[in-house]
Amino acid sequence: MAKILSYEEKDTWIHRLSGVTKLIFFLLWCLTSMLTYDTRVLAVMLALALIIFKASRTQWKQVGAVFKLVLVFLVFNVVAIYLFSPDQGTEIYGTRTVLFHIAGRYDITKEQLFYELNVVLKYFTVIPAVFMFLVTTNPSEFAASLSRIGVSYNVGYAISIALRYIPDVQGEFTKIRHAQEARGIEMSGKASLLSRIRNTATIIFPLIFSSMDRIDVVSNAMELRGFGKHRKRTWYMEKKLRRGDYLAIIFTVIFSAAALAVTFADGSRFYNPFG
Repeated sequence: MAKILSYEEKDTWIHRLSGVTKLIFFLLWCLTSMLTYDTRVLAVMLALALIIFKASRTQWKQVGAVFKLVLVFLVFNVVAIYLFSPDQGTEIYGTRTVLFHIAGRYDITKEQLFYELNVVLKYFTVIPAVFMFLVTTNPSEFAASLSRIGVSYNVGYAISIALRYIPDVQGEFTKIRHAQEARGIEMSGKASLLSRIRNTATIIFPLIFSSMDRIDVVSNAMELRGFGKHRKRTWYMEKKLRRGDYLAIIFTVIFSAAALAVTFADGSRFYNPFG
């Protein structure tokens, strides 16, 4: 069974970077994407995100299932934006160019389409960064890197366990799903979409209970071994910052600063091609 969003050791320049470097990139990248609605900046970020994602040699089987779920969420989000704020783009860009009328107050305008295009671009600039961070970062090395820059090892270890737990949750979900299917509950493509959603929702509570049991086991094991007794600890997987790390951090900081400078050059974070 393929593990989704789990770390795999590979010989790429991204894998060789420190966990701290990748965390800095991830945080600045997401911050820049959240702040900007400049289509030009988002297009460049999307291109760079896809290049970096390709360079990480991440396989589709690792992210495909999660990507499909994100894609469904994105579609619902875009539709919801239009249903609740069909004139959001008009209010932002100050013009109204109607392409065709649907019903009532719902018109399809160039401004609304352009605004929702930017929303989609924002998602697609962040998604590759999230996947890249999760599948190229060794949880133990990441925790050690956080400890090295002053973060409490208790926090670092908690994050490490969380990253390691992602494939375990997937495995538990698959086991429960197979058990449900063995009882005659259809969850494959043969069932309708609504039926699959309803049947899949029944897995949530067993998954929560099994996760709580696992958390209890891990907590007891750590307590028995005296975890947290001392203020500091040593790390086997600690990785020092190297030349590639400094170059990556410098590039990320410069790019984020330049992207935000372009975004707010005219006093607004929205690029307006209609003005």
